[in-house]
Amino acid sequence: MKVDISVIILSWDDRQHLEECLESLSHGLKSRAMEVIVVDNASTDGSPEMVENKFPQVNLIRNRENLGFSKGNNIGLRASQGRYVCLLNSDIILLDDCLEALADYMDQHTEIGMIGPKILNADQTHQSSCRKFPNWRNNFCSATGLANVFRHSKFFSGEHMFYFKGDRTMDVDVLVGCFWVARREALRDYGLLDEDFFMYGEDVDWCKRCWKSGWRVTFFPGARAIHYGGGSSAKKDVVWVEMTQQRSLLHYWSKHHGKFGQFGIRAILILHRLVRWGSALAKRVMRPSCRRKSKNRMQLNWACLQDLFAGSSPESVHRIENSGTTQSPSDG
Repeated sequence: MKVDISVIILSWDDRQHLEECLESLSHGLKSRAMEVIVVDNASTDGSPEMVENKFPQVNLIRNRENLGFSKGNNIGLRASQGRYVCLLNSDIILLDDCLEALADYMDQHTEIGMIGPKILNADQTHQSSCRKFPNWRNNFCSATGLANVFRHSKFFSGEHMFYFKGDRTMDVDVLVGCFWVARREALRDYGLLDEDFFMYGEDVDWCKRCWKSGWRVTFFPGARAIHYGGGSSAKKDVVWVEMTQQRSLLHYWSKHHGKFGQFGIRAILILHRLVRWGSALAKRVMRPSCRRKSKNRMQLNWACLQDLFAGSSPESVHRIENSGTTQSPSDG
């Protein structure tokens, strides 16, 4: 039987969520042939052994080291056969006939190259999963704090579309990378994930290339899934996470907007870090009870500022060293 949907789950030390995710797949399809591929990024918590013992039908690929989000998912994509390819974070739980509904909608709308469902928090409230492409205005609003002050304003929002409540089907710039379904035919046009993004930013780049190739990116609330959030990345040191996000953003701007664009976004990021460093300094002076926390925030933003002035390469993001951990996360 031909495979209709290939489900690829990238996992790193997230055994409990991974098990729940795989169990939720058992009622995700009614009439379509499905294959499930788990790509394990060198977990040490027994995740791969759990998959082998409890889900023998799953194709388990075990990496010797943590290869990051993009490269790990690309291994699964190359091994997949389905007409549709679904990339899932390990902390996703599918509800109702989620995959069936997404595949049905794509069957009816052949110009869609990528689709995502309505994402819910653990308490089943709406979780923002759509973004605008980065530009100088929305990045400036984020850097200066305007996006937080006017959280539900479309004009002042950053990349995140917090003003959108996920209550209608619509084309969007970007679907956050916790849950995607891509059309195989379209994937041949816009290609695999960019492995220069170790983690973060690859979702924006992938959606950008999908649109550039003439395919639509669509949010479809007729399908629903729970995303617990955090997952593997919650285990990372905060310096590693923020510096990785920063470098990924610089790489995106360099790739899609050239040297001038990267220079502009670097200036905005410097402003952002200076604002946050100054805010932490003010809290340290005015609120003695928060001195330790404020000091940590000052050190974090100073480290990110140093990295910005050093002009380090975004491709070397996986080499960032910090005292908090020696491992690297898998989810984007």
